Amino acid sequence: MTEQFKEQGGAATMDPSGFGRWLTSMVVRKLISEQRLNKKRRRTERRRQQTKQPHVVEYFHQIDDGYSHLAVQMLSQLLSRYDIQIKCHLVSASTDANAPEPKLLANLSRYDASKIAPHYGLHFPQSLTSPNDDLVILAQAILANFTDQQFVNHAADVSTAFWHLDRIGLEQLSEQYGLSNRENITAKIEQGNQRRAALKHYSGGMFYYAGEWYWGVDRLYHLEHRLSELGADRQPDEAWLAPQQQLECGPLTDNGSLTLEMFASLRSPYTAIVFDRTIAFAKAVGITLKVRPILPMVMRGVPATREKGFYIFSDCAREARLSNSPFGGFYDPIGEPTRRCYSLYPWACSQGKGNELLSNFLRAAFAEGINTNNDTGLRHVVEKAGLDWSSAQAVLGADDWKVMLEDNRRAMYDSGLWGAPSFRLLDGQGQPQLSLWGQDRLWLFSREIQRLLSQQS
Repeated sequence: MTEQFKEQGGAATMDPSGFGRWLTSMVVRKLISEQRLNKKRRRTERRRQQTKQPHVVEYFHQIDDGYSHLAVQMLSQLLSRYDIQIKCHLVSASTDANAPEPKLLANLSRYDASKIAPHYGLHFPQSLTSPNDDLVILAQAILANFTDQQFVNHAADVSTAFWHLDRIGLEQLSEQYGLSNRENITAKIEQGNQRRAALKHYSGGMFYYAGEWYWGVDRLYHLEHRLSELGADRQPDEAWLAPQQQLECGPLTDNGSLTLEMFASLRSPYTAIVFDRTIAFAKAVGITLKVRPILPMVMRGVPATREKGFYIFSDCAREARLSNSPFGGFYDPIGEPTRRCYSLYPWACSQGKGNELLSNFLRAAFAEGINTNNDTGLRHVVEKAGLDWSSAQAVLGADDWKVMLEDNRRAMYDSGLWGAPSFRLLDGQGQPQLSLWGQDRLWLFSREIQRLLSQQS
């Protein structure tokens, strides 16, 4: 692939050569091309029709993953609504470079799932206690004994008992459906892991259909839209089972008493597509927005594998098209371009243009395809931000930004978060009210803001 995205298990290079940076950028652009995606979809569908195969959706369930608990509750509804077959796989958590913070991810999956579940008409226990290993094995033993149809019909019951720490309930289910022995459990999980790896993914709670991945309930609207376009929707006039959640910008507005913090990275595609929307949203509802830049994960020593990079960029392109966010003209800003931009950030903030600098850098790197690793590209960013290039040159290369970014990183980790973009909502006393990772959660912050404002009125 290039030195930027190495094979699975390899780390991305912090400072690729000029040729490596260019080649990675060209490969990613091709990967996320809408034209390429549509061509691939048409080819896949022709092949399915020619071989008279059904629409087959594969689901990968990780019993101790909070997002999987939400996803598994959707299986029977999906099967009823769409003309599909569902093939179910039991998997375990990734233990390689695809999951650099496994404990943080496990904790976040429980907390995050508990917050979003009600908005999808699903349930997750309010108690966030992690089930012990004995319960994990017991639940896996039941699931490993299921056929695909039994999994669709009954896995949600097993998952519900598991997350409610209901050993008696699990034992009753085991009496009803039987148990697999340790050897069969191991074999089933290994088969699921191998299938997931063969399809180039690494997470639980995932749906796979005809060459594309859909993450849990958050991406089901993409899958539902695709199945609907293919004529597989049995109720085309009905609302989707898991529609895209929308921002709520009213009716209440704030007087600045609430603060929304955004931990943003200049090499995060998800940051790129939500940065300007976050600024516009904060302005619309009157809250204070505090942007807290952080180093990209690779520049913090967190590895990035090829398969993870591929999924993130393709998923982000799909999200960008849906939100009409400019995206696609990628020119990799990892390493020196990011450091150079951050060296200008304190100065830009002193001019009241800090957000403008970051916004235009992200747009150049992820939408306009501008090489920010030279003065021509960086000058374009600076001047688009309304700043003077000759003045910028006088401070270019300063290192006073490093302490600030490290403070931001520590604050983010203290909230149980580790990637960009992450958000944290603070009340008037500076106390965190909600802390979550991902551009997918801006809608949830919008609703929490409305809830807090209603309490003030």
